[in-house]
Amino acid sequence: MIKISTPISEEQVRGLKMGDEVAISGVVFTGRDAVHKYLHDGGALPPGVSLQGGIIYHCGPVVLKEPAGGWKVVAAGPTTSAREEPYQWQIIRDHGLRGVIGKGGMGERTREACRQHGCVYLHAVGGAAQVLAERILAVRAVYFLEQFGSPEAIWELQVEDFPAVVTIDAQGHSLHDRVFEESKARLQARV
Repeated sequence: MIKISTPISEEQVRGLKMGDEVAISGVVFTGRDAVHKYLHDGGALPPGVSLQGGIIYHCGPVVLKEPAGGWKVVAAGPTTSAREEPYQWQIIRDHGLRGVIGKGGMGERTREACRQHGCVYLHAVGGAAQVLAERILAVRAVYFLEQFGSPEAIWELQVEDFPAVVTIDAQGHSLHDRVFEESKARLQARV
């Protein structure tokens, strides 16, 4: 397990290889469809918020309001990343992202953006939302809550040893493509 902390340098990211298991500590921002489209269309992040050297997590966390104030994340599983393919490449480029967490893989434009701009796509375990929520120490802030609603808002999360696997590295290697090609070859060998 390779430990990484945000903000992440391009050098650190380029040292990660497809298949590496990582444990992420620091700040992670959630972002789903509404946020990706908003940023892609030229929307601005709130003042003082920067994704530079950061990680965006394709997640709509289940978050409860605490009686004494603040928020608690009770479930934080990844959502299907392919929906963000039309936007992700530009957000990587324009916002200096070093990591994207999701599930199910991404397409060619994202793979190429990872290679060009020094970013990795990280796969989080689907179906483990409560276990992943245990790695979230605190909700530091929430943005666009009224505009987009809770699942689509940007949640700024403090995480410790959040587990993920590099499935697209900054050299452009894709575990998703490899599995697809190997599966296709095995299927054709049976015909």
